[in-house]
Amino acid sequence: MSQSTEHYEKLLQKYLDGQCSMAETEELYAWLQTSSSHRSLLVTMQREFEQAMNNRHEIPAELSDRIEKRLLEEITHHKIVKINRWRWVAAAAVVLLIGGIYFLRSTTSISPEIPPVALNTSKDVAPGTNKAILTLANGDVVTLDSTGNRVITQGKTVVRQKNGQLQYAAQSNGDAVVYNTLTVPRGGQFNIVLPDGSHVWLNAASSLKYPTAFNGTQRKVEIQGQGYFEVTKNTKQPFFVRVNNMEVQVLGTSFDIMAYTDEKSINTTLVEGAVNVHQGSISQRLQPGQQAVLDPVTGAITVHPADVDQVIAWKTGFFEFDNAPLSDIMRQLSRWYDIDVNYNQANDSRLFGGRISRSLPLSDILHMLEANGPKFLLSGRKLIVK
Repeated sequence: MSQSTEHYEKLLQKYLDGQCSMAETEELYAWLQTSSSHRSLLVTMQREFEQAMNNRHEIPAELSDRIEKRLLEEITHHKIVKINRWRWVAAAAVVLLIGGIYFLRSTTSISPEIPPVALNTSKDVAPGTNKAILTLANGDVVTLDSTGNRVITQGKTVVRQKNGQLQYAAQSNGDAVVYNTLTVPRGGQFNIVLPDGSHVWLNAASSLKYPTAFNGTQRKVEIQGQGYFEVTKNTKQPFFVRVNNMEVQVLGTSFDIMAYTDEKSINTTLVEGAVNVHQGSISQRLQPGQQAVLDPVTGAITVHPADVDQVIAWKTGFFEFDNAPLSDIMRQLSRWYDIDVNYNQANDSRLFGGRISRSLPLSDILHMLEANGPKFLLSGRKLIVK
């Protein structure tokens, strides 16, 4: 072992023990990102997991605390679901991939050691990017991407595109209210600053319809798909978000709405502030950390505590799953990577949990999933679950 390698292994040990200084932590991060060969250090951690699982059939608390809390939570700066919430008969895998954190587990399958993967990038599918279509009130269409910088004018309305963001100038005028629609395709994401300063992030396969100026006593927008809102507070002009027949009333707050047509429910998750969720004569008021789940078929609304970090992981650049069936994971991959998934295993009882960077190519994620049981065939943009 070289002196340099020994030095960084000691740094990693100090980091896991919570004894690294800020300078040492920065040095360790920089070194881990210089070469994929450093992955061997984390493969060693994986073997330690597997040995513990084989001997004890559960994850010892000390391993959970040291590896999961110190390494994963602090690197991602977000709460990670506690490993020892479940007692597994199967093994777990923990890998740090250059370009993103991977932490995936299956409750039903044994995970073999994951070797470094040589990718054929010519056949791979790249992750989504910042892109959208802006449809103006007169029907004109403007294509937006992550590199564009331009000014768009609509009468007295000035719209600026800067990289992956669309920003409307704050104004209130006497002109007739006209509406724009921002549509994000599969394989994309985009964010927008509305005329009142409210900020909306749109996930893949989503759209937002909104006025170019908020006149009158209310601010109203319509969404399809998924969006994260940070609404500028204005008690004299409450903010409303409409999703089909459901309406969310807001004064000033942060929340996520997930309303994809291929999902079983419409979920509104409150991060800060307070919102009222309305469906016909039914109304539910949410507190921070709560989620309202609307059944589109019955119209019933149920409220329960939510894992907020998991819900908004997409906004921070991650997929995060907590005991999720493979079908749920496939729907998310389909939207983000713009692929068609052939998956007809209704009786598949496997459940997965973990956090994966959305910046990884699709093949990396498929290899991770395959290590926990499923097998895939990728042909162009068609993915078959075997």
